[in-house]
Amino acid sequence: MIASRLILHSIVTLALAAMLSAAAPINTAWAQDKGTLDAKPLPPLVNPNDPNNAARDVFGRKLTPIQMPAQVMGFYAKGCIAGAQPLPVNGATWQVMRLSRNRYYGHPDLIALLERISVKAQRGGWPGLLVGDMSQPRGGPMLTGHASHQVGLDADIWLTPMPDRMLSRNEREEMSAVMMVRPDRLDIDPQVWTPKHLVVIRAAAQEPQVERIFVNAAIKKALCREATGDRSWLSKVRPMYGHDYHFHVRIKCPPGSKTCESQPPPVESEGCNADDLAYWFSDAVLHPKPPVTPPKPRPPITMAQMPAECRQIAAAP
Repeated sequence: MIASRLILHSIVTLALAAMLSAAAPINTAWAQDKGTLDAKPLPPLVNPNDPNNAARDVFGRKLTPIQMPAQVMGFYAKGCIAGAQPLPVNGATWQVMRLSRNRYYGHPDLIALLERISVKAQRGGWPGLLVGDMSQPRGGPMLTGHASHQVGLDADIWLTPMPDRMLSRNEREEMSAVMMVRPDRLDIDPQVWTPKHLVVIRAAAQEPQVERIFVNAAIKKALCREATGDRSWLSKVRPMYGHDYHFHVRIKCPPGSKTCESQPPPVESEGCNADDLAYWFSDAVLHPKPPVTPPKPRPPITMAQMPAECRQIAAAP
């Protein structure tokens, strides 16, 4: 029953991706793109073992994880995972969104973390988590939407509180997250931002396993302004393009994953000084001018460029 449901979700994911351009740029509002309930899977690759295949075309067609002890290979934006587990689509304190993408897999440490955060946040007054994209069943590059999320250590959490009922499948595909940022992009929208938003982000940031949390700069500004007491967790919260409907949680390389590539730990500074945020509110960022000569699209990473372990993960039945 579970296997058939996951395969159905995977088929819808692949069909949605097929409708989009293979060369589409990273979409910072990807959480808002709707899913679908009626679609067909992508056709199989002519030569699935060709090392020149785009890695996204190979990993995007993998419907199930590798059944083995969890291992993370490579970096957050260039890697894969074996032994990934699905986050149950319904929990007492969370629900998974956009099931059709089949991106609700992660390392067991990430699964446990999300469940733990959801309970902590609810105790603080947040109704429950709506969980967006995590990773594909075997990780790797995605056909659309993300550069990272490749190794089962990243998760997007909507800044929309979970309703007090179970969402229908159609609602999970059609419902949009709430925009948290003011139209001028200089601060949060006071009509939708509440003190409980700080509660849920803080609950995640205070977890020792969490390496980074990415939010829109306006949300970082609000957190800096409103946080009281112990503010050390603010050092993990980093401004990043987009992330105005959700926040992105990234955990450290788990013990035992020897080929997982970590990133430098965050600096201890809160990152709340005017100089820390000035770049993000500069005219160049808020109102960028198009380049005189449009840049050429970056070619997708090929299977030959992926870590050797990931090529084995992709080739396994």
